[in-house]
Amino acid sequence: MKKKILIVVANYYENIARSLLNSAKNKVKDKYSVQVIYVPGVFEIPVTISKNLNKFNGFIALGCVIKGQTPHFDFISKATTDALMTLSLTSKKPVGNGVITCLKKKQAIARGKKGSEAAEAVLSVLSQ
Repeated sequence: MKKKILIVVANYYENIARSLLNSAKNKVKDKYSVQVIYVPGVFEIPVTISKNLNKFNGFIALGCVIKGQTPHFDFISKATTDALMTLSLTSKKPVGNGVITCLKKKQAIARGKKGSEAAEAVLSVLSQ
């Protein structure tokens, strides 16, 4: 039976999210059973993974946070990253962090293949 991977995608920035998702799916599509859930922003990714911990072998978190004029960027980025790490450690299941944090949208567009790297990390841990 194929191992199951859940990809949780924050689609606040739709084009960037699509690029991250395509690169992640290309890495795992033939090897694993994949399901995708969309959430409005990166802050909702950890709770969505938490709700599905018992249903999947690994998880890929995808999304983008772009710095604005307030400290909101810092709080959201740190809280999401910390929550993803905690989920991985407590569940002993891989959570690939493909949430990119950028200063400008142009940087985010250039990093669209980071989904593939997050997927690769999950595949590596699942093969152990």
